Amino acid sequence: MNVDIHPSWKPHLQSQFEKSYFQNLVEFVKSEYTKHTCYPKGGDIFNAFNHSSFDNTKVVIIGQDPYHGPNQANGLCFSVHDGITHPPSLINIFKELMTDINMPYPKSGNLMPWANQGVLLLNATLTVRAHQAGSHQGKGWETFTDAVIKTISAQKENVVFLLWGGFAKKKAKLIDSSKHHILTSGHPSPLSANRGYWFGNKHFSKTNRFLESIKKTPINWTIK
Repeated sequence: MNVDIHPSWKPHLQSQFEKSYFQNLVEFVKSEYTKHTCYPKGGDIFNAFNHSSFDNTKVVIIGQDPYHGPNQANGLCFSVHDGITHPPSLINIFKELMTDINMPYPKSGNLMPWANQGVLLLNATLTVRAHQAGSHQGKGWETFTDAVIKTISAQKENVVFLLWGGFAKKKAKLIDSSKHHILTSGHPSPLSANRGYWFGNKHFSKTNRFLESIKKTPINWTIK
Protein backbone atom coordinates (compact mmCIF):
# COMPACT_ATOMS: atom_id res chain seq x y z
CA MET A 1 0.00 0.00 0.00
CA ASN A 2 1.52 3.30 -1.09
CA VAL A 3 0.59 6.18 1.18
CA ASP A 4 -0.36 8.37 -1.77
CA ILE A 5 -1.61 11.44 0.04
CA HIS A 6 -1.79 15.15 -0.86
CA PRO A 7 1.45 16.89 0.21
CA SER A 8 -0.46 19.39 2.36
CA TRP A 9 -1.39 16.60 4.81
CA LYS A 10 2.11 15.15 5.19
CA PRO A 11 3.53 17.62 7.74
CA HIS A 12 0.52 16.95 9.96
CA LEU A 13 0.34 13.16 9.53
CA GLN A 14 3.95 12.11 8.90
CA SER A 15 4.39 11.15 12.55
CA GLN A 16 1.50 8.68 12.19
CA PHE A 17 3.08 7.04 9.14
CA GLU A 18 6.22 6.37 11.17
CA LYS A 19 4.47 4.67 14.10
CA SER A 20 4.49 0.90 14.49
CA TYR A 21 0.69 0.59 14.33
CA PHE A 22 0.70 2.22 10.89
CA GLN A 23 3.52 0.01 9.64
CA ASN A 24 1.54 -3.03 10.79
CA LEU A 25 -1.57 -1.62 9.10
CA VAL A 26 0.31 -1.22 5.82
CA GLU A 27 1.46 -4.84 5.94
CA PHE A 28 -2.07 -6.02 6.74
CA VAL A 29 -3.60 -4.06 3.87
CA LYS A 30 -0.93 -5.25 1.41
CA SER A 31 -1.61 -8.86 2.43
CA GLU A 32 -5.40 -8.45 2.15
CA TYR A 33 -5.19 -6.87 -1.31
CA THR A 34 -2.87 -9.66 -2.44
CA LYS A 35 -5.02 -12.52 -1.15
CA HIS A 36 -8.55 -11.13 -1.54
CA THR A 37 -10.61 -8.70 -3.55
CA CYS A 38 -10.72 -5.50 -1.52
CA TYR A 39 -12.19 -2.05 -1.96
CA PRO A 40 -11.57 0.67 -2.89
CA LYS A 41 -8.86 0.04 -5.46
CA GLY A 42 -5.40 0.76 -4.14
CA GLY A 43 -5.03 4.13 -5.83
CA ASP A 44 -8.28 5.37 -4.29
CA ILE A 45 -7.61 4.49 -0.63
CA PHE A 46 -6.55 8.05 0.26
CA ASN A 47 -8.89 9.82 -2.17
CA ALA A 48 -10.56 11.81 0.61
CA PHE A 49 -7.24 13.51 1.37
CA ASN A 50 -6.21 13.95 -2.26
CA HIS A 51 -9.32 15.88 -3.23
CA SER A 52 -9.63 17.96 -0.05
CA SER A 53 -6.25 19.37 0.90
CA PHE A 54 -5.49 20.16 4.53
CA ASP A 55 -5.62 23.92 3.93
CA ASN A 56 -8.84 23.73 1.91
CA THR A 57 -10.79 21.45 4.28
CA LYS A 58 -13.69 23.34 5.85
CA VAL A 59 -16.30 20.58 6.29
CA VAL A 60 -15.78 17.02 7.56
CA ILE A 61 -18.32 14.22 7.07
CA ILE A 62 -17.50 11.00 8.92
CA GLY A 63 -18.53 7.58 7.65
CA GLN A 64 -17.69 4.16 9.03
CA ASP A 65 -16.67 1.68 6.33
CA PRO A 66 -16.22 1.70 2.54
CA TYR A 67 -18.93 0.07 0.42
CA HIS A 68 -18.03 -3.58 -0.08
CA GLY A 69 -19.79 -4.30 -3.40
CA PRO A 70 -18.12 -4.34 -6.83
CA ASN A 71 -17.12 -0.93 -8.23
CA GLN A 72 -18.92 1.02 -5.49
CA ALA A 73 -16.26 2.49 -3.20
CA ASN A 74 -14.20 5.38 -4.52
CA GLY A 75 -12.39 6.43 -1.34
CA LEU A 76 -14.95 9.03 -0.24
CA CYS A 77 -17.52 8.16 2.43
CA PHE A 78 -21.08 7.67 1.15
CA SER A 79 -19.87 8.20 -2.44
CA VAL A 80 -19.92 5.75 -5.37
CA HIS A 81 -18.39 5.78 -8.83
CA ASP A 82 -20.34 7.31 -11.70
CA GLY A 83 -22.86 4.90 -13.17
CA ILE A 84 -23.23 2.84 -9.99
CA THR A 85 -26.65 2.35 -8.39
CA HIS A 86 -27.05 4.65 -5.40
CA PRO A 87 -26.92 2.77 -2.06
CA PRO A 88 -29.81 3.39 0.39
CA SER A 89 -27.93 5.85 2.63
CA LEU A 90 -26.86 7.93 -0.35
CA ILE A 91 -30.44 7.97 -1.65
CA ASN A 92 -31.56 9.42 1.69
CA ILE A 93 -28.77 12.00 1.63
CA PHE A 94 -29.97 13.14 -1.76
CA LYS A 95 -33.60 13.19 -0.59
CA GLU A 96 -32.64 15.49 2.27
CA LEU A 97 -30.77 17.73 -0.17
CA MET A 98 -33.89 17.88 -2.35
CA THR A 99 -36.00 19.24 0.50
CA ASP A 100 -33.26 21.29 2.20
CA ILE A 101 -31.82 23.19 -0.78
CA ASN A 102 -34.20 22.21 -3.61
CA MET A 103 -31.53 20.17 -5.39
CA PRO A 104 -32.90 17.97 -8.20
CA TYR A 105 -32.29 14.27 -7.60
CA PRO A 106 -28.93 13.58 -9.29
CA LYS A 107 -27.94 10.95 -11.81
CA SER A 108 -24.46 10.48 -10.35
CA GLY A 109 -23.69 9.23 -6.85
CA ASN A 110 -20.11 10.50 -7.05
CA LEU A 111 -19.48 13.11 -4.34
CA MET A 112 -16.15 14.23 -5.80
CA PRO A 113 -17.51 17.76 -6.44
CA TRP A 114 -17.98 18.16 -2.68
CA ALA A 115 -14.47 16.93 -1.93
CA ASN A 116 -13.01 19.36 -4.46
CA GLN A 117 -14.60 22.23 -2.51
CA GLY A 118 -13.05 21.24 0.81
CA VAL A 119 -15.46 18.62 2.16
CA LEU A 120 -13.37 15.84 3.70
CA LEU A 121 -15.44 12.67 3.19
CA LEU A 122 -13.67 10.51 5.75
CA ASN A 123 -14.45 6.89 6.51
CA ALA A 124 -13.13 5.70 9.88
CA THR A 125 -11.85 2.57 8.10
CA LEU A 126 -10.40 3.17 4.65
CA THR A 127 -10.46 -0.37 3.23
CA VAL A 128 -12.68 -3.45 3.29
CA ARG A 129 -12.71 -7.01 1.96
CA ALA A 130 -15.30 -7.61 -0.78
CA HIS A 131 -18.75 -8.54 0.56
CA GLN A 132 -17.53 -8.50 4.18
CA ALA A 133 -18.62 -5.33 5.95
CA GLY A 134 -16.30 -4.30 8.76
CA SER A 135 -13.65 -6.83 7.78
CA HIS A 136 -10.80 -4.31 8.12
CA GLN A 137 -11.99 -2.73 11.34
CA GLY A 138 -9.72 -2.93 14.39
CA LYS A 139 -6.54 -3.19 12.30
CA GLY A 140 -5.27 0.35 12.83
CA TRP A 141 -7.34 2.47 10.47
CA GLU A 142 -9.41 3.92 13.31
CA THR A 143 -6.24 5.00 15.14
CA PHE A 144 -5.13 6.82 12.01
CA THR A 145 -8.45 8.49 11.21
CA ASP A 146 -8.95 9.51 14.85
CA ALA A 147 -5.55 11.19 14.61
CA VAL A 148 -6.73 12.97 11.46
CA ILE A 149 -9.80 14.32 13.29
CA LYS A 150 -7.70 15.40 16.28
CA THR A 151 -5.20 17.11 13.95
CA ILE A 152 -7.91 19.05 12.14
CA SER A 153 -9.39 20.04 15.49
CA ALA A 154 -6.04 21.21 16.87
CA GLN A 155 -4.52 22.84 13.79
CA LYS A 156 -7.57 24.46 12.18
CA GLU A 157 -10.58 26.48 13.31
CA ASN A 158 -14.19 26.98 12.24
CA VAL A 159 -14.43 23.59 10.51
CA VAL A 160 -17.97 22.17 10.27
CA PHE A 161 -18.17 18.55 11.45
CA LEU A 162 -21.26 16.61 10.33
CA LEU A 163 -21.72 13.62 12.65
CA TRP A 164 -24.45 11.30 11.39
CA GLY A 165 -25.47 8.36 13.57
CA GLY A 166 -24.17 6.88 16.79
CA PHE A 167 -20.76 5.87 15.45
CA ALA A 168 -19.94 9.31 14.10
CA LYS A 169 -21.31 11.09 17.17
CA LYS A 170 -18.71 9.29 19.31
CA LYS A 171 -16.03 11.25 17.41
CA ALA A 172 -17.28 14.50 18.97
CA LYS A 173 -14.96 13.89 21.93
CA LEU A 174 -12.00 14.31 19.56
CA ILE A 175 -13.16 17.77 18.44
CA ASP A 176 -12.72 21.07 20.26
CA SER A 177 -16.28 22.39 20.13
CA SER A 178 -15.16 25.85 21.30
CA LYS A 179 -13.42 26.49 17.95
CA HIS A 180 -15.39 24.27 15.55
CA HIS A 181 -19.04 23.87 14.54
CA ILE A 182 -20.53 20.41 15.19
CA LEU A 183 -23.88 19.28 13.75
CA THR A 184 -25.34 15.90 14.72
CA SER A 185 -28.31 13.84 13.56
CA GLY A 186 -29.39 10.28 12.96
CA HIS A 187 -27.72 8.26 10.22
CA PRO A 188 -29.11 8.48 6.67
CA SER A 189 -29.49 4.68 6.52
CA PRO A 190 -33.13 3.58 6.05
CA LEU A 191 -33.27 2.10 9.56
CA SER A 192 -32.57 5.48 11.14
CA ALA A 193 -34.05 7.75 8.48
CA ASN A 194 -37.41 6.00 8.41
CA ARG A 195 -37.73 6.48 12.18
CA GLY A 196 -37.46 10.23 11.77
CA TYR A 197 -33.85 10.69 12.86
CA TRP A 198 -32.44 11.91 9.54
CA PHE A 199 -34.93 13.77 7.36
CA GLY A 200 -35.32 17.43 8.13
CA ASN A 201 -31.92 17.93 9.78
CA LYS A 202 -31.12 20.64 7.19
CA HIS A 203 -27.41 20.07 7.72
CA PHE A 204 -26.51 21.26 4.24
CA SER A 205 -28.16 24.68 4.50
CA LYS A 206 -27.01 25.02 8.12
CA THR A 207 -23.42 24.33 7.04
CA ASN A 208 -23.58 27.03 4.40
CA ARG A 209 -25.13 29.57 6.75
CA PHE A 210 -22.28 29.00 9.18
CA LEU A 211 -19.63 29.26 6.45
CA GLU A 212 -21.19 32.49 5.19
CA SER A 213 -21.26 33.84 8.75
CA ILE A 214 -17.47 33.50 8.97
CA LYS A 215 -16.99 34.92 5.45
CA LYS A 216 -16.10 31.60 3.84
CA THR A 217 -17.42 30.41 0.49
CA PRO A 218 -20.42 28.10 0.98
CA ILE A 219 -20.46 24.59 -0.49
CA ASN A 220 -22.28 24.05 -3.75
CA TRP A 221 -23.97 20.77 -2.74
CA THR A 222 -25.53 20.17 -6.15
CA ILE A 223 -24.61 16.84 -7.76
CA LYS A 224 -25.65 16.23 -11.35
